[in-house]
Amino acid sequence: MPREYTPGVRTVPPTAPRPAEPGRRPLDPTGPAVDPTGHEPAAADLARAAARAAADRLAPPAPVGLGDVVPAPERVEPDPAADFTLPADAAVRVSPDPAARDVAEQLADLLRPATGYPLPVTDAAPPAEGLALQLSAAPGDGSVAGPATPGPVAELGAEGYRLDVTPDAVRITAATPAGLLHGVQTLRQLLPPAIESPTPVAARWAVPGGVIVDRPRFPYRGAMLDVARHFFGVADVLRVIDHLARYKLNHLHLHLTDDQGWRIAVDGWPGLATVGGATQVGGGPGGAYSRADYRRIVSYAARRHVTVVPEIDLPGHTNAALTAYPQLAPDGVAPPPYTGTEVGFSYLDPDDERTYAFVADVLGEVAALTPGPWLHIGGDEAFKVPADAYARFVERAQGIVAGTGKTVVGWHQIAPAGHADGRVLQWWGTTGDDPATAEAVRRGARVILSPGNHAYLDMKYAPDTPIGHDWAGLVDVERAYGWDPGTHLAGVPADAVLGVEAPLWTESVTSLAEIEFMLLPRLPALAELGWSPRHTHDWASFRRRLAGHGPRWHTAGITFHPAPEIPWPTTGPTGLPSPRPASQPTAPTADLP
Repeated sequence: MPREYTPGVRTVPPTAPRPAEPGRRPLDPTGPAVDPTGHEPAAADLARAAARAAADRLAPPAPVGLGDVVPAPERVEPDPAADFTLPADAAVRVSPDPAARDVAEQLADLLRPATGYPLPVTDAAPPAEGLALQLSAAPGDGSVAGPATPGPVAELGAEGYRLDVTPDAVRITAATPAGLLHGVQTLRQLLPPAIESPTPVAARWAVPGGVIVDRPRFPYRGAMLDVARHFFGVADVLRVIDHLARYKLNHLHLHLTDDQGWRIAVDGWPGLATVGGATQVGGGPGGAYSRADYRRIVSYAARRHVTVVPEIDLPGHTNAALTAYPQLAPDGVAPPPYTGTEVGFSYLDPDDERTYAFVADVLGEVAALTPGPWLHIGGDEAFKVPADAYARFVERAQGIVAGTGKTVVGWHQIAPAGHADGRVLQWWGTTGDDPATAEAVRRGARVILSPGNHAYLDMKYAPDTPIGHDWAGLVDVERAYGWDPGTHLAGVPADAVLGVEAPLWTESVTSLAEIEFMLLPRLPALAELGWSPRHTHDWASFRRRLAGHGPRWHTAGITFHPAPEIPWPTTGPTGLPSPRPASQPTAPTADLP
């Protein structure tokens, strides 16, 4: 059983070092270390090791249990006798690989503000004391093995990692830098909540001892941010990327175009941004990303091993484009700018070759700016396009995407169109029964699951939620968690499910605080469904583990909804009130009671 989380930070009183005993390493794991070559270490090293050992004997257990991680790891083996305390002189040691070193730098950047420790990053081959990151694979099968766990270790693949915590070190081992970063996010959660403080905190930075072996269930785990209905600047998008990376989500789908606004500059069609981007829901100023802005978003995401999936919604949801370029409209007349929230009334002319020249130019430029493999063409709610013309349009658009070297993604309405190699349908239905999508899967399509009544994060939590919709029903945290992507859609086997995505449409969402209010605490629920093996899914366990993240979000200044079904901490052991979540989405962060 993992230890219960108790909020608050405990400090360790100063202790005198225990005199070191020369000779071989003692059986007592908390005793002072000796040089493995048999030479007696320097007196200063012995003193530091003895001081740490004495402090560990007097210190309480780590305040977080090894099994308190979200998403739940594949395997957790606690060792209560092996807690690690981060010393002030610790370094981050990393394999001599530039990508691995970048992850090590991110780890140091995450820990420096709260600890106040310098945490230099050094190229050194683990094993080592302190914090160590290692790119490593066992010969033959790509698995990672270590002396702390008997028996074979499952193959970790492209995103898995192993985390070993002993009294002397925390070691993260993975076959890829992405795996190392996922291990870093787990380590971050195993430290006390005060690690999220932007300023130094006097604390014992303890990590619970033991071993975690972990890898994702599905390769695609993401969230969507609608920047078309309301425009959000680069800084807001980067903050959302940080939230995704924290919970091991690896894709950010940006809904870049819609009736209310066009949000990315296209050199060949400049009016898309200057005219089409000048509006948003409610009549605000709108906005658009320059090519440099978009590159910054893509680069920031890539450093955190998050892939950006751009969506250019076609052939419907195009009023902003038609306002800028009326020659693309069926009647050749520019419609007025649209700032409402209805859907299904606009579309590109599917019978005009100028439409396909436009689509090729736009998708070509966006593809060239996007290093990831995916290009999303939308395809939903084109209600005024006849079915045969719609199918012809989708098939030509799929060919244009293939010509850019990308793989096409579309909302599940594209299912009846002819199959394209590798194509992916994003399913957002609510019934779990969609014969057209099941047939597309039989023809070779894969599916990203975004069921509206479980994964749409613009749905209200409860009837009194101040923003959001309820057309798909109310989606509280338990409902967001309570489904299985592997069996959810009839006729779609688990091996055809590429992954899960949590969309956030923004008709009623106008600020970063409101984005966070709708994302949290439901985003971690969807993250666990995408990452954790099915056998770990347990609502009682999840709600307990999730509760410990409230103090972390509060400390980091993150807005979140105080979902009543989550047992948030109330009072810390010192009698001081511990953080509780914000009750309104307009607040920049949670207030103390």
